[in-house]
Amino acid sequence: MAVVAKSPRERKVEKFLGEGSFGRVAKCKKLGTDKVVAIKIVSGSAQTEINLLKELSKIDGDKHNLVKMVDCFRYKSYTCIAMELLDQSLYDFMRERYNQPLTVEEIKTIAWQMIVALKGLESINLVHCDIKLDNIMLVDQVSEPFRVKLIDFGVSDKITNMRTGCLMQNMVYRAPEVHLGLPLDQRVDMWSLGYVLCVLYTGTFIHGWDSEYDIIRAMVNIFFTKTEENSGKKLWKLDTPLQQSLKTEKLVSDRFDFWSFDQLIPDHLEAAKKREVEQFVDLLKRMLMMDPSKRISPSEALRHPFFTLGRMQPTAGSNNTKPAAVEVHQQHEATQATNVPQRPAAVLQESHKPEKKPGRIQQQRDAIKNHQGARRKRNPATQQNRDFGQRLQTEAEIRRRRF
Repeated sequence: MAVVAKSPRERKVEKFLGEGSFGRVAKCKKLGTDKVVAIKIVSGSAQTEINLLKELSKIDGDKHNLVKMVDCFRYKSYTCIAMELLDQSLYDFMRERYNQPLTVEEIKTIAWQMIVALKGLESINLVHCDIKLDNIMLVDQVSEPFRVKLIDFGVSDKITNMRTGCLMQNMVYRAPEVHLGLPLDQRVDMWSLGYVLCVLYTGTFIHGWDSEYDIIRAMVNIFFTKTEENSGKKLWKLDTPLQQSLKTEKLVSDRFDFWSFDQLIPDHLEAAKKREVEQFVDLLKRMLMMDPSKRISPSEALRHPFFTLGRMQPTAGSNNTKPAAVEVHQQHEATQATNVPQRPAAVLQESHKPEKKPGRIQQQRDAIKNHQGARRKRNPATQQNRDFGQRLQTEAEIRRRRF
């Protein structure tokens, strides 16, 4: 294996963990010690990312669930950023369990930690700009289930530097104000996180995912009410699926699988469980407000009943180096968290392989190739579990791009 630095920072590359448009990430061991780190190897200087990571060091990375930079150095023409070694991303975790949705308790643990992370970023006027399944890492799923950290600040920016009309974020997780070219601030991160939580709960994307048109059309149908043509008002009109298909020569289905967040609440639940799901859905609605001025802030989110109503109790960490997450306790009165509570010992449910079916992209390609105008037939009973793996593979292609 190669050695990626000269003394006194010599590290042996044990294996490569991943790669993208930014470069590669390698698991490295410092020679003469047992210390292992993840090193991001980037072409060029990567000075912007290094500066942002140094900015992050102003706040406690463990307390705020943010990845910590250990070191940075040059190796030949590359910049190497050494960071703490974590376990795996939520993207890989979901794929390995065949995209089986997480329980509400498991999602609560992740949500709390990531909202704490957003609050930490807000305190130093920093916006992540690329929150998605890939960039939320499990720290050690075996010893500390669902303890997570936010990683990859390669496209992050200061709030004051965000420009109106700037295209950012992965398309699937992109906030509506980015799609529409409106003023931007830290609230784009809250939208992306809300969408991540929704994916973890449903095991699938709740709107179209292969084009900006599909995404915007889904937003229109979910969040807006149609106005009568003869209202006398001058209105913007979105293309019909047929009009968009003719423009792009790509088949667009006119069927929506998701019309309302209330669809996420199962009909048959015992009262206490149903109330918890209702609180979760209410939090999602507030995180995914189309109007960013009405979107919930990190501080408000941490006080939301989903976390506080008769469930939360602050618990000190066992030591100063172990980060805090969420520990759920039964109690008679709600207690406002003054510290970051500890994490529950979440139980990972056994997953089952779904029957493999053609992905949505392949269905579209086949339909276009055969010049068929017919709509794709899908089985409503299996719609919720349709091949999310194919979607994630498409997202894997999308995530290689930097917007």
